[in-house]
Amino acid sequence: MKEKIVIISNYYPPEMGAAANRIKSLAEGLLLSGKEVTVICPLPNYPKGEIFPKYKGKFKVVENKNGILVKRYWMFPSNSKNSFVRIFSMFSLAISIWASIFSLLRNKPKLFIIQSPPLFVALSGLLLSKVIGRKNVLNVSDLWPLSALELGVINKGFFYKIFTKLEHTNYKLANKIVGQSKEINKHISKIVKKENLVYRNVPNYKEYSQKTKKEGKLKIVYAGLLGYAQGILNICKSVDFKNLQVEFHIYGDGMESKSICNYAKNANNNIFFHGSVDAIEVKEKIRENEVAIVPLKNRIQGAVPSKIFELMQLGVPILYTCEGEASDIILSNNIGFVSYNNTSESLKNTILKFKNLKEDEYTQMSKNCLDLHAKEYRLDYQLKKVITFIENEK
Repeated sequence: MKEKIVIISNYYPPEMGAAANRIKSLAEGLLLSGKEVTVICPLPNYPKGEIFPKYKGKFKVVENKNGILVKRYWMFPSNSKNSFVRIFSMFSLAISIWASIFSLLRNKPKLFIIQSPPLFVALSGLLLSKVIGRKNVLNVSDLWPLSALELGVINKGFFYKIFTKLEHTNYKLANKIVGQSKEINKHISKIVKKENLVYRNVPNYKEYSQKTKKEGKLKIVYAGLLGYAQGILNICKSVDFKNLQVEFHIYGDGMESKSICNYAKNANNNIFFHGSVDAIEVKEKIRENEVAIVPLKNRIQGAVPSKIFELMQLGVPILYTCEGEASDIILSNNIGFVSYNNTSESLKNTILKFKNLKEDEYTQMSKNCLDLHAKEYRLDYQLKKVITFIENEK
């Protein structure tokens, strides 16, 4: 009989973003390894904060997605900037997933894998695993509430203390920890001593050809969510791309998309907004450019954006806008440049570094991306590690 594994996550396709893709890849990898996989998640609503039309008016939807049983439960959807509304949204899902308790008691899984954040959903999943009487692995992709503090979303005070206690409680309830970066696991190890593993959010191995530097205007691309943390609107406003003789191409959707679209309507700023493009097409769109920007508005401890691994696969050199573990990976492997202090002047100077790259230097940088993807940052290697880690759970 196949071992049953339940994954609890706040995000899952058809939703967009790194979190949804990471959980999908994990579920598919576990399925291929011979496990029976069930995903418990909300009705799709991200990033717009609205239940997708197909799922509106329902409390629960059960689907079979290529052999993976997906159980979707109602939540109060929101992308509001009001912290109370966002907290209520997360709390609503934390309650809804308990509707699965009877089926879980009838068909007890061997193990729960629980995504964090959101902290309330993670806590609910951890407690659910305890009630069912099964071990769990906590998959930590973000050091919340520390990341929210660093982004300026919340301040140190009553709520920060409450969320920090909740975070620590989750770590204590976990049997094992999987973190998306070395910094995340180092932070957690200062709080609890639990067996841990670094599991990178990387793409499937796929071979692409080296890129060469084209003559004419340098083309820089961003593809992904257009929210506060990415700060794309601020980059549009603060960098004079026309004066630099650079084109900036933007693909994606999110809270800032309308403002970016309006800003790009000015033909004199060399900014081109293309809206959302499907996952297959966007890769070819990215490769039409010489450089891809991976922005973080603020330094976030533990953050290693999955986009850098996706760009490695494509052989596209990276312009990263923050210090930390991701910048160390980029610079130590010569796959791009880093704009450390995220000011317009620093960003301008970093763009000029790419403009001034000789053709052979650019080609080598592209080759380094491809080699790093082939040798280390590929999904089959990462899945092998995490499956071994999970299977060793007693």
